[in-house]
Amino acid sequence: MVAKAKNNDSIWETVKTVISALIIAGIFRTLFFQPFWIPSGSMKDTLLIGDFLFVNKMAYGYAAVSCPFSMCPISGRLLGSDPERGDVVVFRHPTRGVDFIKRVIGLPGDRIQMVDGKLIINGEPVKYEQQPDFVEPKLPQGGQELVPRCANDPVPEGGDCIKLRYTETLPNGVSHDVLDISPDWIADNTPVFTVPEGQYFFMGDNRDNSEDSRFPVATGGLGFVPAEYLIGRADRIMFSSAGKSLLYFWTWRGDRFFKAIH
Repeated sequence: MVAKAKNNDSIWETVKTVISALIIAGIFRTLFFQPFWIPSGSMKDTLLIGDFLFVNKMAYGYAAVSCPFSMCPISGRLLGSDPERGDVVVFRHPTRGVDFIKRVIGLPGDRIQMVDGKLIINGEPVKYEQQPDFVEPKLPQGGQELVPRCANDPVPEGGDCIKLRYTETLPNGVSHDVLDISPDWIADNTPVFTVPEGQYFFMGDNRDNSEDSRFPVATGGLGFVPAEYLIGRADRIMFSSAGKSLLYFWTWRGDRFFKAIH
């Protein structure tokens, strides 16, 4: 009987340890950092398919979307602060309920427009500096096996897939690379978007392969994103794998481990 009682106590202690660990992990995920895998190429070359990062949820405060399944009983934002132009942000899509990652381009009150593939903010063209081309093999990438689009298409499987690369400098001095695939992409020329109060305009760095605020919600796109849908800021890549599975260690990209996101 004594041995059985000790065995029951041991099982109960194990259960309590597991429950405690889950509670702590839940609190940590809710209040501080949320893991995020990059599933698509919309943020190349800043973020590649297979990059793994932790989202800083303290950066902008907390909203209902800060909790798993949007279960936080919060209206608006608690301890909120405003994102800066150029921040790379994870947010909840306002209508689809899925998480996106894009760059903040337009702040409340800004006028945003694309003309011939170049960005204009409040009537002033931003600065561009051409860089060496971004080159990657035309092969399936990540778990979804997405095949990249190329400026030099048609490209045979395994061939060099080329995209034009520029450094874009925003009005606040934040610089980052953007990619260009096609000179006549559907969103290279847009009307002027005026960002409403309390909302933000997002774009992907891979400009011709990004579903972002250039596409209004009414047409099935993203549109403006209200502040209460912001989850957090992406600051650093922790791990990166170019393969379909994490077990394919030979596809790990060690040069991207712990890389800061700009």
